[in-house]
Amino acid sequence: MTNTTVEPDEATRLRNKVVDELRADGNISSPEVEAVMRKVPRHEFTPGTPLDKAYETYAAVITKTDEHGVQLSSVSAPQIQAMMLEQSKVRPGMRVLEIGSGGLNAAYLSELVGEDGEVVTVDIDPTVTERAQQLLSEHGYDKVRVVTADAAEPIPDLGEVDVVLVTVGAWDIPPAWISQLKPGGRLVVPLRMRGLTRSIAFTQVTGEHGAYLESESALICGFVPMQGAAAHREELLLVNGTPEVGLKFDDGLPADPHRLDNAVTTPRHEMWTGVTVGLQELLDTLQMTMAIDLPGFCTMAVDPDLDTGLVAPTNKRFALAAVEDDSFAYLVTRRTEDNKHVEYGVHALGPNAKQLADKVADVLRGWESTRRGGPSPVIRVYPASTPDDQIRADRVIDKVHSRISLSWPPA
Repeated sequence: MTNTTVEPDEATRLRNKVVDELRADGNISSPEVEAVMRKVPRHEFTPGTPLDKAYETYAAVITKTDEHGVQLSSVSAPQIQAMMLEQSKVRPGMRVLEIGSGGLNAAYLSELVGEDGEVVTVDIDPTVTERAQQLLSEHGYDKVRVVTADAAEPIPDLGEVDVVLVTVGAWDIPPAWISQLKPGGRLVVPLRMRGLTRSIAFTQVTGEHGAYLESESALICGFVPMQGAAAHREELLLVNGTPEVGLKFDDGLPADPHRLDNAVTTPRHEMWTGVTVGLQELLDTLQMTMAIDLPGFCTMAVDPDLDTGLVAPTNKRFALAAVEDDSFAYLVTRRTEDNKHVEYGVHALGPNAKQLADKVADVLRGWESTRRGGPSPVIRVYPASTPDDQIRADRVIDKVHSRISLSWPPA
């Protein structure tokens, strides 16, 4: 479909190198996705970006930021695009709705659906859709329908589609996404749950009490957050009322956040758990275990410019944490003697720091003995009105439009 007539040899080499890497690491598994990612000239959809940056396998290209430097739009990393295309299982003749536009992913989808299929790509930002329309037209993808709209609402004249592919970070599942799916259709969405984002491939299931979505796969990812009616911001609790240490809560602050006001006036309790992991080990199930098992789960960040050493996380930008009443705790790591592993520890502050640290350590050890190396939890999406007794869950997360359940598969 592309009408690019002259392409630098270096771009072709780099594109093939990216695809080779993605095949080797398992992100590309189908010949269809491999073919389209070798064919479509990624660099042509990131104008002004140096070739080596356009073809970084695991890095996105940022295309728009706000006045504070917050990312508003990007072309996702090749690894993320390949992963989600594989999850989508798009086939010739399908109708696909892409939510979050940029041009490149719509070109991939257009190649996958073929002449008999249809792709509609939607974005709330007119500058993004204008850019996407121009790039798609320039490269021969005129059949792609580009729409400027808030995709939290039904898209006019869309009808039902086989696949809804969301390429912006979502906190909730608007009913419109489900209502526009054909029976048995597939929704692929980067969904944020308790501050953790997973690219989830959902299929529709009809149960005893009605229809719901159930995950087929859930993979770690990161995305620019959604704008418009479906936007949702994490709430930030500043420990001790200063911006040095912030605890981020995805589903509302603790009932009485001021109970933490004096937590940092107590000595910091530190302990090591004996739980070690490899430097390249995937920690999906560890993160989800903490999110499921700890009611006060949150994440912690430290402003490096204001850091006085009150807390000492390994990663100042992101640490898994938990709050309980007047105390908070967070994970830290240290290298082991062989320098090939790290050991997890827990730091805690507050009047009940030791008790909370012990509780977090018990969760870590429970993960090591029962969840490590095992499957991810099954994620289900129910309508917001669904009563508790109709939901299977180890943890239920209440959103505006839906109730998200997290359930560990039977052992």
